[in-house]
Amino acid sequence: MSNLPLTITADIMHGKKPGPCLLVIGCIHGDEINGTEIIRRLLASPTMKKLRGTLVTVPIANFPAFASRTRYLPDRRDLNRVFPGSEKGSQGARIAHALTTKFLPLCDAVIDLHTGAVNRPNLPQLRIASGDDASWKLGLAFAAPVTMLSPLRPGTFREAAFDLGKPFVLFEGGEASRLDTSSIRFGVQGITTAMRYMEMLPLSRKHPQSEHAGTISKSSRWERAPYGGLFIPLVALGKAVAVDDVLGYIVPPLGGSDAVAVISTTDGIVIGRNNEGLADEGDALFHIASFLDAGSAETQIQESNDSLPEIDDEEEGHPVRYHPFAD
Repeated sequence: MSNLPLTITADIMHGKKPGPCLLVIGCIHGDEINGTEIIRRLLASPTMKKLRGTLVTVPIANFPAFASRTRYLPDRRDLNRVFPGSEKGSQGARIAHALTTKFLPLCDAVIDLHTGAVNRPNLPQLRIASGDDASWKLGLAFAAPVTMLSPLRPGTFREAAFDLGKPFVLFEGGEASRLDTSSIRFGVQGITTAMRYMEMLPLSRKHPQSEHAGTISKSSRWERAPYGGLFIPLVALGKAVAVDDVLGYIVPPLGGSDAVAVISTTDGIVIGRNNEGLADEGDALFHIASFLDAGSAETQIQESNDSLPEIDDEEEGHPVRYHPFAD
């Protein structure tokens, strides 16, 4: 018996008819709480009454970090760098081992929910490994505004799933420690459409498969602060930029007119932004994804946002007012 038990709470929902098993997991990083709310809304959705197969949800994978409102475990380790873990290792290694051995073998696919860091919101996007056809098809069904081809990183849950042959989609949206409207609704809708693709839910005339499969980017880069000072951003998430565009300014905090422009060195779409008002030299400020046609990609991203069904406050239950597309 332990005075501080280490547990993982999961909800297992069985449909009346047999079908695949999907694992949806949130809060591998303890402060990325959008995923927890996405799962809560997913389970409360009347659509789940039509479930076929099994839906396994883990709203808070990293409860020690969640309870302390931090990204990392109490020993400062990143849970998403210690997979597949160890039964007798560190606290994080034991959590990773349980997720790898108790959950992954049971499921046919995985959707892993993440956000950007504190004050660094991400445009809703997917991360999929290049050449992983099964994950790619699942990601197309999810239909986030942007899909990034992202290589596997050692020690991640995504790599552990890949090694076991499990299709895996990583969803990023919003920022840590904050709930936001678009990321939550993209997450719920994306998981639902992915479940329709897996034939876990019937196709719907009211909410058909999205015609916006999202835009695909094979590379991205960060534009960084040339100097330290107060940071004034000018470009919102989802907007197209071109080489030599002014993205924002660094201005001296003690007065003066020596503002320094932050200049884009590439064409693309802003998929992540630093919202800190104070920047140090070298800080990452704008994350820009490259596309063959950035202007067309910007239009598709806005269309994907417009395609979200209108939900009034009464139906949504607990609306979240913050909306990074507009704020």
